[in-house]
Amino acid sequence: MESVSGLRVLVTGAAMGLGRLFVERAIKEGAASVVMWDVNEGALNTAADDLGATPDQVLSHVVDVRDLDQIRWAADDVRESIGGVDVVINNAGVVRGNRYFWETDVETDARFTMEVNALAPMYVAREFLPGMIEAGRPARLVTIASAAGLTSNPRMAAYAASKWAAIGWSDSVRLELEQAGHDHVRVTTVCPYYTKTGMFDGARSAPLLPLLEPDDVVRQSWSAMLAGKPMLVMPQTVLLSETMKGILPTGWRDFVAGRLGIYHTMDDFTGRPDQQR
Repeated sequence: MESVSGLRVLVTGAAMGLGRLFVERAIKEGAASVVMWDVNEGALNTAADDLGATPDQVLSHVVDVRDLDQIRWAADDVRESIGGVDVVINNAGVVRGNRYFWETDVETDARFTMEVNALAPMYVAREFLPGMIEAGRPARLVTIASAAGLTSNPRMAAYAASKWAAIGWSDSVRLELEQAGHDHVRVTTVCPYYTKTGMFDGARSAPLLPLLEPDDVVRQSWSAMLAGKPMLVMPQTVLLSETMKGILPTGWRDFVAGRLGIYHTMDDFTGRPDQQR
């Protein structure tokens, strides 16, 4: 896939942060239609107005991606309005942190985080994948996961769990599509370190692990998506942790990560109140 020119692109969590940047990229590249889903109606309306796209190019829905009925209703409207989508970017996400797991509330922290970060991408993909497969045209499914889904980290246990789940699901779907012979639908799983969208306000960088600029994350994610690259990890130094898992005993790995400050990157985390990506 060389570009999304003439294609139909859906972005969840589209009103701000990475989601809005993905929408802007799709419009700039000449997408035929861009579908914006977000739970924040005010921010969604503002974003749609600010983008300056023609009314028939942008389709907005207020959708709580935890709610399967809302997803089904909005997906039906997308199919009726523009016939379906060619690119799905599962970007909506939340983060809770700076408390130990036993200090958190299971409903507002663990359950909420798992529903948005792990279950919602499955719900959205399940609505659109059959049509993408049947169409037989080049199509893309992008999951914005996290480097936290590749390594354990204190004070973000539920978030790490949700992103581990998202990565396992996303890459498994990639293999299923290949196994079933649907090579025209490619899956890209994106695993960035803390990104400066406001969601990780207060989180610290660590040696070889700088805080990421949103524009860089979107640019690299977009290139990986077009190329059909299976996985993008940002920065590549995150993979050192994966290497350490295979080489060092757990106690040694914990000692190294602790001394480098990696296990304390969430100590001063504040985030932002709305917690939208």
